[in-house]
Amino acid sequence: MHRLFATTALVCAASIATAQDVSLRVLGQPVGSGLIQQQKEQPFFEDFAAKADMDVSVEYLPVDVAGIPDTDGMRVLRTGLFDIVSVRGPQVSRDEPTMLGLDLVGLNPDYASGKAHTDAFLPVVDAAVQERFNAKLLGVWPAGPQVVFCKPEITGLADLEGLKVRVGDQSAAAFVAQFGATGVPLPFGEVQQSLARGVVDCAITGPSSANSAGWPEVTTTVLPIALQLAMNGYAMNLDSWNKLTEEQQGKVSGAIDSLVSDVWAYSEELYADAMNCNTGQEPCEHGTPYSLTAVEVSEADLKAVSDALVGSSLPAWTKQCNAVNESCEADWMATVGAKLGL
Repeated sequence: MHRLFATTALVCAASIATAQDVSLRVLGQPVGSGLIQQQKEQPFFEDFAAKADMDVSVEYLPVDVAGIPDTDGMRVLRTGLFDIVSVRGPQVSRDEPTMLGLDLVGLNPDYASGKAHTDAFLPVVDAAVQERFNAKLLGVWPAGPQVVFCKPEITGLADLEGLKVRVGDQSAAAFVAQFGATGVPLPFGEVQQSLARGVVDCAITGPSSANSAGWPEVTTTVLPIALQLAMNGYAMNLDSWNKLTEEQQGKVSGAIDSLVSDVWAYSEELYADAMNCNTGQEPCEHGTPYSLTAVEVSEADLKAVSDALVGSSLPAWTKQCNAVNESCEADWMATVGAKLGL
């Protein structure tokens, strides 16, 4: 009788442990990258148990607080050091170039284009990430239109000639090279000081991130032309994913889907507000007011960005991507390319 009771107790204890023993380590966006991290991502993961309606404990750590370079996101996933990583698409594209196919220069001039092209190519990116990094891509979202901030005054893209421009990925580097500029890859957290010290003359990011990081303190001009949308996303180590029950997997996926949808809408809201803040206009509700000069975007510059997709960013990317994923170009043409009629 005592032995039966003890066995039953052990079984019950094991069941309780299994139900409650889900713990996730999450590596987040840099705190310095701005309001999406501060207002959406971090609160979501800190309240993840309620958001996902499951018994789970979560340890959330921003990548800059962890002291991990944001370029290492895919490698961190593969090691299993963190279960979920908030992947910075442009930064990790050197390790996984398929990711960049979501957001080549000239591909996504607006949010609607970005959503359509992301939905089309996401299964291809997920397959590549699963194969090469043992991780599942749960969803992606845009940091926002990537525009050009410069310390010297410029009037358009032609004035980038001879300047050093901080870029987030190879697609942007190939684009600025067309105008005689040198693309310089720099971690986001180093850009403000690099602009102040003259290490770079200009830098590309979204208006909200630039505002949060104080870029308008060390620049004079912003050229508000959307080169890319800076797609980021959430990926989960496959070993961690496979430890979950089917029900738990559904709850994690559903919760991440809701966050991704929320961030798409919030990103668009932030863009307009941050442009106002950076240039001293009203309303400025979410950021710090500055007094940058916003350059009027010319038809020639709009055409240059549009032409860049086929002219520079797509050829440069397919060469790099095919080297690690031989079907990369064919997969892109069959999905995104088909939507564009290429």
